[in-house]
Amino acid sequence: MSRYTIFIAIVVLTIVAAGLTLASSLFVWAFAPLLVLTLLGVWDLVQSEHSILRNYPVIGHMRWLFEGIRPEIRQYLIESDRDETPFSREQRSLVYQRAKGEESARPFGTRHDVYDSGFIWLTHSAAPKAPSGHDFRVTIGGGDCRKPYDASIYNVSAMSFGALSANAILALNTGAKMGHFAHDTGEGGISRYHREPGGDLIWEIGSGYFGCRDGNGKFDPARFNEQAQADQVKMIEVKLSQGAKPGHGGMLPATKITPEIAEARGIPMGQDCISPAYHSAFSTPIEFMHFLQALREKSGGKPVGFKLCVGHRWEFMAMVKAMLETGIRPDYIVVDGKEGGTGAGPLEFVNHLGTPLTEGLTFVRNVLTGTGLRDDIRIGASGKLVTAFDLVWAHALGADWCNSARGFMFSVGCIQAQSCHTNRCPTGVATQDPLRQRALNVPDKAQRVANFHRNTCEALAHIVGAAGFMHPEELQPWHLMIRQRTGDVVSAEEAFPLLQKGELVNGPCEDRTYAKPWALARADSFLPADS
Repeated sequence: MSRYTIFIAIVVLTIVAAGLTLASSLFVWAFAPLLVLTLLGVWDLVQSEHSILRNYPVIGHMRWLFEGIRPEIRQYLIESDRDETPFSREQRSLVYQRAKGEESARPFGTRHDVYDSGFIWLTHSAAPKAPSGHDFRVTIGGGDCRKPYDASIYNVSAMSFGALSANAILALNTGAKMGHFAHDTGEGGISRYHREPGGDLIWEIGSGYFGCRDGNGKFDPARFNEQAQADQVKMIEVKLSQGAKPGHGGMLPATKITPEIAEARGIPMGQDCISPAYHSAFSTPIEFMHFLQALREKSGGKPVGFKLCVGHRWEFMAMVKAMLETGIRPDYIVVDGKEGGTGAGPLEFVNHLGTPLTEGLTFVRNVLTGTGLRDDIRIGASGKLVTAFDLVWAHALGADWCNSARGFMFSVGCIQAQSCHTNRCPTGVATQDPLRQRALNVPDKAQRVANFHRNTCEALAHIVGAAGFMHPEELQPWHLMIRQRTGDVVSAEEAFPLLQKGELVNGPCEDRTYAKPWALARADSFLPADS
């Protein structure tokens, strides 16, 4: 109720001023402005366009006052920058503009120092092509898949119901249905709010097996089969690790578990909900491949894959060796970068564990290429991919499609207040407080989700056309240029050398960064061969 304190105080003062005015007209000067503020607060509470005003009547207008001073200082005065980089501000700015359908063109050239180390750009063509459309799609599903999925190349990344509010999930899934793209459920299970709009779902299964677990928290094949058969579920994704906190489990306290969360996760009320740091359904790479195959069969032949933030290199290579030994291929692999993830985690995990997306993506692409598996397995990328140029460089480095959590959170109203863990999200995005999430107007935010997706893909189409191509799949590492710390300019192909097809299995592989972990990898264990 503290967010209503000032409004309540204004109402009380208005009543007092009204009584004094009736006693003496001298007090009308106080009554008139207080009445205006009271009426403004009432309007804030009943309007549905702005979440902050519904949660913070009257005082919420300070945000809009600052935004109205000059549009270009919006990101510097309104959202809390804290330790965010200027590029993060650019990302947020583009999301808000594209979600609202505003013009994103800017005068006076670049706002980046193009001579900084790490600056990256796409080379353009002297013979650009006019985009023929922006609904770029990729078919996901290998030889063992009976129900391949024709996916958009830009989708909502994993965010669970429980972490996000019911209204946020409703808005995201409704927007996904409007824009014909997919919505990853996150590991919290498929809730009624995922099902209600009917948008395409990627069902993520983590170590807690939420939605497909037995009473002891182990994987339950029968419950999985029941949920996976739903037409709305288009793909199955096993989460090995995530960028926000790789190698770390989690715990949802009993006090935060609502009946709806318990229903979605298949857990009891009144008990802490544990997400283990590792899976219990398999313990070796070979067992993992058989687990993926079982999921594919029990889902009716839908695409099955896994997500990971790259850690020990020999462990991923062990999985690839298991693919070669068993003949079982996942239909796709999603590479999550350490810089991504909306989930909370210990500061040291967030800052120092896991491989960044650029390195993780190129590593996975090279291992699959070096073993001759790249043509069989699609690669998704997630990790702070918000702007159209983010999608460009991810595709150039090997991604077939991209996912975004942060971008779509911004589109439903997140302002990065970083109060997700307090249950006091000011915009109703990351809270289970029914009054706070009421502020998030589902039809309005769903339209913004669809707008953001459409406008980002349209911008991508123009960039791809400027480079002389018709589809992002044509982008290659040599189309990207990078300024290094030394000041030298190299292509991404030189910065991240490509392995030749079959090089790891046929040899010789002269790149020790690949040859050494490949020698350590073993299909029957995640431990290195010399342990």
